Amino acid sequence: MHEHSYLVLACLLILIFGLVSKKAENSPVSAPMFFLTVGLILGPVGFDIIDVDIEASEVRLIAELTLIILLFVDATFIKISDISSKVRGLPARLLFVGLPLTMIFGFVIAYFMFPQWNFWLIALLALILSPTDAALGQAVIKSPKVPERIRESISIESGLNDGIALPPILICLAVLLSGDAALSGERDWTLYVVTQLTLGPVMGLLIGYIGGSLINVSVQNGWMSHVFQRLSCIALAIVAYSFAEAVEGNGFIAAFCAGAMLTVNQQDVQERIQDYGEAEGQMLALFVFLIMGLVAVPKFAVYWTWEYLLYAVLSLTVIRIVPVFICLMGSKLDNYTKLFIAWFGPRGIASILYFIMAINYLGPTGYEEVYSIIVLTILISVFLHGASAVFMSNKFEQKQHQVIDK
Repeated sequence: MHEHSYLVLACLLILIFGLVSKKAENSPVSAPMFFLTVGLILGPVGFDIIDVDIEASEVRLIAELTLIILLFVDATFIKISDISSKVRGLPARLLFVGLPLTMIFGFVIAYFMFPQWNFWLIALLALILSPTDAALGQAVIKSPKVPERIRESISIESGLNDGIALPPILICLAVLLSGDAALSGERDWTLYVVTQLTLGPVMGLLIGYIGGSLINVSVQNGWMSHVFQRLSCIALAIVAYSFAEAVEGNGFIAAFCAGAMLTVNQQDVQERIQDYGEAEGQMLALFVFLIMGLVAVPKFAVYWTWEYLLYAVLSLTVIRIVPVFICLMGSKLDNYTKLFIAWFGPRGIASILYFIMAINYLGPTGYEEVYSIIVLTILISVFLHGASAVFMSNKFEQKQHQVIDK
């Protein structure tokens, strides 16, 4: 088939799934499950109708655009001015205690399971598999049966942990890319990382502040139409990324910081920007899940072993659940609620995008074992978390009835 046929396929699938999307909200079949399954069926694993190169320029472009937009939009929900009020409580526990513990647990277990691997490679594996993806359990985020506080905490954690995980991932990639020269001091990789982690945020904050100020002035004077209010989301995200890259800062961090700094005075304008960005990000994310089924799973499935399967299972259970229970100690939540929050830490779009970023930095060869574990973990997560979302959400309603009956 045509080399870009998977793009046409993705558009067709969006239309098909969209026709029943309302019904699917209360079913065990999520959009990521559907797209990934179709990819598996039509790719080399199945009928081998569509062939895609994971290193193709358009795959990289889609992945980068998806990450840029998602980081920007996620950050717009948490303004710098009120981040302390939004993140405090359960989200703070999950982000600043649970997330680091998850990274540490993931590293320690991988270190003992794969002692022959490079230190930085083990760290990269643990870091890429640490961010969560609330999109894989949309039934949880939207279900009125789940307490609003729990839904909001899971959503905020998912929205911010990918941005928090990005800087250490970049450090690992920089060291691995430089190899022995980085560790021996022959190449000043430290300066590269510092530049990435300082100029990126500075440029992002600047673009977010200027962009928000210009939008406010334009809206107040009635100069800006609703259409262009929506389009400004994509424009600001890409401008922040591009300007940061131009001065050798990190564009992804810049996009995140620009979204956090964006302050729009009128609530309806802010919602238009966010709604459009979420819709575009969701569309691109579904493209990525299709690509995952078409190319990532077939390419790296041949490397799977029982040890890799064990680590994937541990990543979704022990490595996630134990840190969450630790960080929620003293929160007065019952054990089911703690388990619910811990379980809905699925590995999805952030892990996929960081996985593709790693391939773009390091290349597909020489790191197949790590890539295969990442792909296997995400594959299991897409189906397990998607299928269990409705069932576990309904449990909250049953628990409430039980309390009333008592």
